[in-house]
Amino acid sequence: MSTKRIFALVNQKGGVGKTTTAINLATALAAMGRTALIIDLDPQGNASTGLGVERARRVRGTYEVLMGNLKLADGLVPSAIPRLSIVPASVDLAGAEIELVSLERREHRLADALKGGTDPFDYVLIDCPPSLNLLTLNALVAADALLVPLQTEFYALEGLSYLVQTVERVRRAFNSKLELAGIILTMFDRRNSLSEAVAEDVRGHFADRVFATAVPRNVRVSEAPSHGMPVLIYDHRCLGSQAYIELGAEFLKRFEGVPAGG
Repeated sequence: MSTKRIFALVNQKGGVGKTTTAINLATALAAMGRTALIIDLDPQGNASTGLGVERARRVRGTYEVLMGNLKLADGLVPSAIPRLSIVPASVDLAGAEIELVSLERREHRLADALKGGTDPFDYVLIDCPPSLNLLTLNALVAADALLVPLQTEFYALEGLSYLVQTVERVRRAFNSKLELAGIILTMFDRRNSLSEAVAEDVRGHFADRVFATAVPRNVRVSEAPSHGMPVLIYDHRCLGSQAYIELGAEFLKRFEGVPAGG
């Protein structure tokens, strides 16, 4: 089994399916018998919303963990999905970017908080903000590996090349073990020749680091967050759900080396 357990989901561009992928990949892993934790590091708190965590239950969360005022174990909120928990984005997380600047080990705050606290979980998925800021840097320093949800659109490779450069800088300065573990193609439209062309281009550059499973554009995937649930629960038969189930199986094969049921 791979030693990689903590994954940061990163893309500096918003609206590419990053949070949707974090929620539904974690749900798929939980459905396949693994314990999973999502760390909502995005001040918008979309992962918390997408798992049905009400605002009243977000009084404490990732902000307090980063500031050292809360142990990770005390910030866990169980979701409605068995074996899946989340550390929600609390209301003060929006100010963390400014406050972190003056703190000691400001790039290592999340890594320090996670030490020992993730032991009960097979996998930890960190949902990052849609920018390469100090919060995202904390995720990159804490993570074993990077997962990049990538919308199949014209500028996809340009943004990805910039992200790869950032990862190299983080490796040299803060986290030598960090690697780009996988690229997940999202919002894929087989009817659109551009989607096919971008997918082919990305696979040409990054080869087997691109997951074979591509997540299609799907109305049910878009609807699910407004109901506070992953699409796998909202409509497990839709194309989006089937894609995330396939992605979960491919993820386990890649990082455990055995079929999901093994």
